[in-house]
Amino acid sequence: MSTIITHRQFPHYHKYTMDLAGRPLTLEVGKLAELANAAVMVTYGETSVLCCVTAAPRPRDGIDFFPLSVDFEEKLYAVGRIPGSFNRREGRPGEKGILTSRVIDRPIRPLFPHDFRNDVSVMCTVMSVDHDCSPEICGLIGTSAALAISDIPWNGPVGALKVGLVDGKLVFNPTSEQRKVSDLDVTVVSTGKKVVMIEAGANQVPNDVMFEAIRMAHEENQKQIALIGQMVAEIGKPKFDYPHADFDEELFEKIVDATMDQAKAAMDTDDKNVREARWNQLIEKWHELFLEDYPEMDKYLDEITYKFQKKIVKAWLLEGHRVDGRAKNEIRPLSAEVGVLPKVHGSGLFTRGQTQVLSVCTLNTLSAAQKLDTIWEEEEKRYMHHYNFPSYSVGEARAARSVNRREKGHGALAERALEPVIPSQEDFPYAIRVVSEVLSSNGSTSQGSICGSTLALMDAGVPIKAPVAGISCGLVTEGERWMTFVDIQGIEDFFGDMDFKVAGTHKGITAIQMDLKIDGLTGPIIKSALELTHTARDYILDEVMLKAIEAPRPELSKYAPKMIRTIIDEDKIREVIGPGGKVIQRIVAETGCKIDIEDDGSVFIAAADADAGARALAMIEAIAKDPEIGSVFTGRVTRIMNFGAFVEIAPGKEGLVHISKLDHKRVEKVEDVVSVGDEIKVKVIEIDEKGRINLSRKDCLPKPAPAQGSGTK
Repeated sequence: MSTIITHRQFPHYHKYTMDLAGRPLTLEVGKLAELANAAVMVTYGETSVLCCVTAAPRPRDGIDFFPLSVDFEEKLYAVGRIPGSFNRREGRPGEKGILTSRVIDRPIRPLFPHDFRNDVSVMCTVMSVDHDCSPEICGLIGTSAALAISDIPWNGPVGALKVGLVDGKLVFNPTSEQRKVSDLDVTVVSTGKKVVMIEAGANQVPNDVMFEAIRMAHEENQKQIALIGQMVAEIGKPKFDYPHADFDEELFEKIVDATMDQAKAAMDTDDKNVREARWNQLIEKWHELFLEDYPEMDKYLDEITYKFQKKIVKAWLLEGHRVDGRAKNEIRPLSAEVGVLPKVHGSGLFTRGQTQVLSVCTLNTLSAAQKLDTIWEEEEKRYMHHYNFPSYSVGEARAARSVNRREKGHGALAERALEPVIPSQEDFPYAIRVVSEVLSSNGSTSQGSICGSTLALMDAGVPIKAPVAGISCGLVTEGERWMTFVDIQGIEDFFGDMDFKVAGTHKGITAIQMDLKIDGLTGPIIKSALELTHTARDYILDEVMLKAIEAPRPELSKYAPKMIRTIIDEDKIREVIGPGGKVIQRIVAETGCKIDIEDDGSVFIAAADADAGARALAMIEAIAKDPEIGSVFTGRVTRIMNFGAFVEIAPGKEGLVHISKLDHKRVEKVEDVVSVGDEIKVKVIEIDEKGRINLSRKDCLPKPAPAQGSGTK
């Protein structure tokens, strides 16, 4: 009996194409991952990302939030590499993968129904990478298309675009070469009417340039939205019905009517602990009034509390009243200090209201730079910023855990904000790590970490190009009414509609991150946020930070390694290292210095003190530079012969001091003048045709005074 074979057909296969920033964009549906609610293979140039979305058929029991998970999977086969791990397979997501997951999550989350409680999973798998075409943009477009055509309830689609600034011109989706010289990297995600996400890094870019980049990207995104709209019209599935989250609206209205005045009084304080204590007393009052008639009220308490507090805060903000009594452009009390830790290389303490961050700067040799095993072009990071958010910072009793996505995201934001002002490797040959410890949190800790880290860098003597400050802007909306306000505290972040974080110098913006709870921002709102944050960060810089420390310290901390940089001929690298590393190891052992040599001949010497560094430098230069007649060295006597002494002027490089060149006076025996192990100063007087070096000790000694009675008459 012969085997029966049927060729698989894909009757639901569809392909949609468009031009995006001069390169072809293709969306393919109906061939891959058919069991997902929807799957889209996005190909942009030669970058391919498979975006799959799935949803649970029923809501998860006992939760009061929307359980959305977004994963961006970096596969090293996409760049033709084998993972460097022991098992030679991808492990936990890298930092860039986690950050990209967050970038995809933020614009899509507000567009789901507010009472949707079904688990939804978005997974973007990077399968091929063309560095001219961003996998991040492919993931955003693919996720938007997949959710739009799926049966999962969602109010998209969205379009996504990157904008660069090259030679003063705004460029859509800049290529790899353009990104290397670009002063701007902003990702903009839009719906048909509004901007829903902004993520930016910039080299001190002015407000008007940033706003124009956002405006142009929003306009260009409409082409993607039109294409996805066409997909929905042709192959989109009807959205499935879902059980709406349970909530007792009647009980909520009774509680509001009965205790509104007490609730306002409880909320009217800028002290987080006081507010929580008052609200707990209010909940006891609710129990007294309504528990008998509503025995199941406890299961609604969290949502009642959230809605009640949001109702109060939102009404106050729209009236121009803030919980702590500040004006919309008023910043909480500020404090800045440097040098708060005695033995670290640099430290800065920044306090804003009840938010307090201590940042610590550490310097090391370039070998301490972080090595990256990713699909992206960047292979190492010389400047690293890490952010820690312990439980005590919010008054909670919780054991320490591993670093979570939020901590990685806030650390990356601060790193992006400060990276444009970090001096070049040529000007400052150090690896730099800054750690921000959140000591107390009541809103805007990420921006506090930027301010504290600027102080720490300046305290360490890092010659940053300009100081950077960070500040957040909030938003509250009701219909067509809206109001922006600067420096949001925790409660305003929790109940407000936006957290618009902006970092920058006096000159311009260095980073933006925007989180929304509504369906997007209009141009006027964005412009208002940029203006408010610009004025605020200038004030923070001038009135607080620069009064704590005017400029980077002229000298590094005495505890920081002293770095010396030189360049040797690439052909001499092997000689400096020596067979099996013996030569370089000997230099390290004798001087106590740490030495890094790069392939281009750059040599970095880290020393505990200047003398040790100078000695290591002299030894390296003696090896790397061919001795010239007239050069003077301090060498060590290695061998003694009847006719003279051999002196090592550099590791592995000897010369002969003939007995006649040991001293001005006649020397009978070499041992009368020098012994093995002695360090003596010698001068090169000859290099013969075979490269042998003849030295003179005599020429380095002061000439003897003329004998008494000698001279001409």
